[in-house]
Amino acid sequence: MTAAELGAEIGRGRINPVELCEMQLEAIARHPLRERIYARVMPNRSRAEAMAAATRAKAGLRRGLLDGVPISWKDLFDTAGRETEAGSRLLAGRVPGADAEALRAATLQGLVCLGKTHMSELAFSGLGLNPMTATPPCINDEAAVAGGSSSGAAASVAFGLAPAAIGSDTGGSVRIPAAWNDLVGLKTTHGRISTQGVVPLCARFDTVGPLAQTVEDCALLLAALEGGQAADLDGASLGGARLLVLETVALEDLRAAPARGFDDALARLARAGARIERGVVPELREAMGLSPILFTAEAYGIWGKTLEAAPDKMFAPILERFRSGAGYAAADYVAAWRRLEVLRAIWAEAVAGYDAVLVPTAPILPPDAARLLSDPDYYARENLLALRNTRIGNLMGGCALTLPTSEPSCGISLMAGPGQEERLLRLGAAAARALR
Repeated sequence: MTAAELGAEIGRGRINPVELCEMQLEAIARHPLRERIYARVMPNRSRAEAMAAATRAKAGLRRGLLDGVPISWKDLFDTAGRETEAGSRLLAGRVPGADAEALRAATLQGLVCLGKTHMSELAFSGLGLNPMTATPPCINDEAAVAGGSSSGAAASVAFGLAPAAIGSDTGGSVRIPAAWNDLVGLKTTHGRISTQGVVPLCARFDTVGPLAQTVEDCALLLAALEGGQAADLDGASLGGARLLVLETVALEDLRAAPARGFDDALARLARAGARIERGVVPELREAMGLSPILFTAEAYGIWGKTLEAAPDKMFAPILERFRSGAGYAAADYVAAWRRLEVLRAIWAEAVAGYDAVLVPTAPILPPDAARLLSDPDYYARENLLALRNTRIGNLMGGCALTLPTSEPSCGISLMAGPGQEERLLRLGAAAARALR
């Protein structure tokens, strides 16, 4: 059942939050892949929160549709009194004193915290490969990676070990694992959801977002994360929607399965009434070229001293990626950001007449985990491609939604401008119906 369906059944008195929590904890405990998905389960907290939700439900004082619904959290959200290690041995034993602001907000809305899921080291990989702690499996191929960096978050939902999950997205870390595990994933606008108490990677790009089975669940979770009102999805339609297929960068080196999934999705959207157009935004290529300095310089600025104090605790390719940011001058970093702001304005003007911009969520399928470890060239190639398309949304500063297509592990992304999540979710709800 989806998170929304579970919440509705709690409201009708047909599901008891305590029994639901116990069923979910039991499912986690008996699952053979649980240790590759959950970094730590939190039964004491989840049971206490479920008991409180059950009391509110009995008294008719539920705080919202998701009150009493259990979800998982990526292990970079601080949890008071419990380890938050962000997938890194560098942070082993780190115990924060307070919950992250997003977790606090969701708890106030009645959501139940099941525990913390595995992730890429310090969130700096789109593959989800983590030989230092654990590599979560992909639902369509257990030998393949799940996508990163919210790898365990996606796996927890895909394998039925949580109705929904909360992850983070700096360059695609919600959307890639969502797409590779046939889920819906929402990248929110930077700054919309508080990142206080979230272990940072690149503070100027870091965002918080949900991974779930449906667009409705993502809308409800977004509201819970900020203590607001969920988008109204009733009556959503593609009729008259004007959608732009982005031909700059995003369609290059597209593998066969993602291409098939994307083309089939476009045909279904058109049949549902959407007007599909194709176009280029030449300036985007320049923005993509700024990525190395914008992402790696800030990441190394945040983590350089920590990782250089114990470099043997990091997977070598991730350590190398961090270190690549050490060589940039502060003046170059400032200049790159100033140029990106200009390019964002050009992008906004170019796509202003469209309801959404469409791209394949990833140009590749989930790579084989063992081969990634044994073949450096394969790792470098797949790692480079994994986050390429999703990074467009982060660079351009908007919000984005990935939906499953007819091809397993192949998603289609709808991108919109900053702060347009509610409109994007309505469009996404209509699109999801067309893609079934």
